[in-house]
Amino acid sequence: MNAIKDSVAFLGIGTMGHAMAASALRAGIPTVVWNRTPAAVEDLKDLGASVAESPADAARRATILVTMLPDADVVLSVAQDQGMLAALAPGSLWVQMSTIGVAGIERAAALAAAERPDVMFIDAPVSGSKGPAEKGQLNIFASGPDEAHSRLEPLFAALGQRTIWVGPVGAGSRLKLVANAWLALEAEAVSASVALAKGLGLEMETVMHALDGNPLVSPWQAAKLPRIAQGDYSDQFGLALALKDVHLALQAATDDRFQALAGLAQEWQEMVDFGLGDLDLTVVAWALEQKGSIARNGETGS
Repeated sequence: MNAIKDSVAFLGIGTMGHAMAASALRAGIPTVVWNRTPAAVEDLKDLGASVAESPADAARRATILVTMLPDADVVLSVAQDQGMLAALAPGSLWVQMSTIGVAGIERAAALAAAERPDVMFIDAPVSGSKGPAEKGQLNIFASGPDEAHSRLEPLFAALGQRTIWVGPVGAGSRLKLVANAWLALEAEAVSASVALAKGLGLEMETVMHALDGNPLVSPWQAAKLPRIAQGDYSDQFGLALALKDVHLALQAATDDRFQALAGLAQEWQEMVDFGLGDLDLTVVAWALEQKGSIARNGETGS
């Protein structure tokens, strides 16, 4: 691993950004943090992070800047309207790690190229939820200039268990959409199957025992089953965020071939509208079970 020479600023200290900043601090990387809600960074300050007053302040104090923000509009607002991009020193790296889709990453790259050609732009979204992020075990889908690889190696090694460089800017975001579509369908398989099992009168313990060690069940799915059995839907990867990623995949596809994803998005949207968006995406299992109970009770009462 290369020696740590760069200081890193993280803009956006949500669930993932917080875990990533903590991983950088554990690795001994000088770390600056900024969040719109200052309370989110207090414990990182205790771990040794410097707290910036604004995105521009953070940019002035680091040579690698990471954006981990909710969507493309927020990323561009922080970069342009709040002065982040203008404040970066020449030769700095802007590492865009939020999942903002193909159109979003193209907008961000175009802004960087037009306003700061002396700043290197990297597209590097991450794959993984809260647990892997907290352990520094994310997968990073990185794309951008070859000369950035060595400078980013210490940071990426702190944040992830694996970095895959996949070509020019934009390739990382495209690969992330594929990974998230896979995850969405995998999650729906768990939720729909569990709800079906309960509707058929099977106990959750029976289902878990039958599926234990089954090659059809991924390690991610196997880890979700006990949480569902316990009714633990605390946020590992929120349903609203997962739905956002499905919509980004459908938008990038630009046609109507992927009806399974479209149907999933419609189903999840109903649940987000019902107020379940901040819970883990496995809350879909509970919501489907409730819909089944309502339907059965309605049939009984008719």
